[in-house]
Amino acid sequence: MEATTPKTERRLRGHKATATHCISSHDRPGLVATAGEDGCVCFFDLRCKDVQLVMQLGDSPISSLCFKQGNENILYISSGTEVRCYDVLLATSGKPLQSYNYNKEEINQIACNSKSLFLAAADDCGDVKIIDIQQQCPYKTLRAGHTSICSSVQFLPWKPWEVITGGLDSKLVMWDFSRGRPLHVLDFGTLDGWGKRSVECCNPAFVHAIAVPEIDMLDKLNKICAVARGDGIVSVIDIESELAVIKSKSFLKPQKGSQLRSVGSVLATDIEARKLNGGKRLNLDYSLGGHTAAASCVAFSLFGEKGKLLISGGNDKTVKVWDLYQHLGDAPNSGAGDTTFSINLQKKVNWLCTTPTDSENIVVCDTSKVVKVYTIS
Repeated sequence: MEATTPKTERRLRGHKATATHCISSHDRPGLVATAGEDGCVCFFDLRCKDVQLVMQLGDSPISSLCFKQGNENILYISSGTEVRCYDVLLATSGKPLQSYNYNKEEINQIACNSKSLFLAAADDCGDVKIIDIQQQCPYKTLRAGHTSICSSVQFLPWKPWEVITGGLDSKLVMWDFSRGRPLHVLDFGTLDGWGKRSVECCNPAFVHAIAVPEIDMLDKLNKICAVARGDGIVSVIDIESELAVIKSKSFLKPQKGSQLRSVGSVLATDIEARKLNGGKRLNLDYSLGGHTAAASCVAFSLFGEKGKLLISGGNDKTVKVWDLYQHLGDAPNSGAGDTTFSINLQKKVNWLCTTPTDSENIVVCDTSKVVKVYTIS
């Protein structure tokens, strides 16, 4: 599908420098928080014209935001190597409720788990710090999973002790954070089974962002993960199927004295195990109307039929909207289907989020200071 014009575009002004991140409220539809390189957090009510609240939290760029699940008056922000917690109702004071400075290098993303017991902070040295919110102390450090920058982190809402991370080593790592060890590592850099790069895009398959569905999306989507890659592909994997590979290997181990046959960088047992477990790998790439440069962010739709659409943004200055029901219902790599919507922008996309509203349901932070809002339903 060729890029087309969205039904509406709205501009949200409040930042004095590039907008870096955005999140939307679940409890108050239409409320959006954005962060920027100006050290500000801006709150917008999409029912109103102007910015509703600006929190000046210093001069350093803010890299990531997340609400405390169950109490969205509590906001976590990451800036440099620090995570700070604020009560939005006391925003005028500008003083954090708590401050956590456990990461050694700059934090790229933070995430709060569904029960608001733990916070994860992924940083440039490849480590992920798991912070105990209730005890206000470090709980565990996840290291040695990534050999480069850890760019993204998400808790799995259906697994209370599991978290998934992505990095600029092209790896996706699934962790048991209670034990601090990896459960499984997927390397997109091998390309075998993970799709081929487009002619227009020769960048490595770095993992720039990951997204997981919410609990109420699982009945239609199953336990999947969406991955925005540096080679422009948005991969969708079945997490439980990939984890089942580990169990299957125990049944497929060769007898003593025999040797495993290597297929590229993937062992034959991996391939056979996925066949046994029905593992599916879906690659939304340029051949389906996807990105022609690095995909920088990805999110599941919160509007309409929740989770039906997958939205990705990229360095090709476009936002792509994919109908997941269509793709997951067909053979994943058959080439059936296409993007359901494509939006041309003027700037590269830094981040995006969706809102649980009927209109103005995609919020985009590009490399400008003005946040854009689009309606596609």
